Amino acid sequence: MVDDTAVRSERVLLWGVPAVALLTGLVWLLGQGLTSVALLPDQGAAWYEWKLPEPTTWTRLSAWTGYAAHQIVSWGLIYYAQTRARQWTRGLKTVNVVAIGANLGFIALHEIQTQVFYDGLAQDVSIFSSQGSVVLLLVAVLLMENRRRGLIAGKPAPIPAVVIDFARRYHGYLFSWAIIYTFWYHPMVTTSGHLIGFFYMFLLLLQSSLFFTTAHTNRWWTISLELMVAVHGTLVAVMNSGPDGAWPRFLFGFLAVFVITQMHGLGLSARTRWLLLAAWLAGATLVYWHRGLGHLHELLRVPMAEYLVLGVLVLLLWPFALLARAVRNRRGNAPATTSENARQDAI
Repeated sequence: MVDDTAVRSERVLLWGVPAVALLTGLVWLLGQGLTSVALLPDQGAAWYEWKLPEPTTWTRLSAWTGYAAHQIVSWGLIYYAQTRARQWTRGLKTVNVVAIGANLGFIALHEIQTQVFYDGLAQDVSIFSSQGSVVLLLVAVLLMENRRRGLIAGKPAPIPAVVIDFARRYHGYLFSWAIIYTFWYHPMVTTSGHLIGFFYMFLLLLQSSLFFTTAHTNRWWTISLELMVAVHGTLVAVMNSGPDGAWPRFLFGFLAVFVITQMHGLGLSARTRWLLLAAWLAGATLVYWHRGLGHLHELLRVPMAEYLVLGVLVLLLWPFALLARAVRNRRGNAPATTSENARQDAI
């Protein structure tokens, strides 16, 4: 067994981020032999190029079996942690070490699977399902954090408490699916966009392994993970369409969510928040003055999409949240204590 005080979870982040960078470098190194794989030409926005022109039963089975095994193990570890290791600690538990090891093992398995069979899940499902899973994860965070940091300038949206509590209780399963599904969607190839994406996925897998530790709820760590999507989206847009492409839509769109919602959960002073807002406005004005003010509507696309999806998610979760509460009440489960609610608000 691992002593809860032996390894501080925050210390894991200090070596975990360099380790993720090293893993990404290994993906690049091992992927050099995949550049000779013949692929079909790009066929538009809904087309995913990195899949075999003639897949086989074995190429499909290898990807789906690896994904299913990774998903089942992850969900099993989450269930074990929720039922056997619910105590929050500053140090790693045995289940955290097992989760980190399991994710490393499945990263290695996916690398081997790519080298032998190439194809990921992309052969059978739409690229929009992969992109949508990440958006759903980000929106679920907005939902869960509504009580602590609000939705608009620190003001909470009128979301029923039962929905927020339901999301907090079961978000691990949704996040695990979003991360692992996206990870197995792509073969481990070496384009710049893929490497940035794998770096991001590895960080999220690390986060998903640190459940019920203080590192898992560290505000600066979690906001860094939220903001990584702005870095990823912007860089991929520049790589795909150049400096005159759609990169401002992603950069200023995701940063709009930051200044509207996310920065209000960091304990920043009012002056600092005004300065961040001013910096966002100045940057957006400078870029769109050059590109043409007729493109200003691009600034609204990302935040409007996220807040719209948030509203839909609340409506979808509401009946399930009510059902789950009714089941718990029937079983005689006591309501959460004040301290437990406080801990939830820190997630």
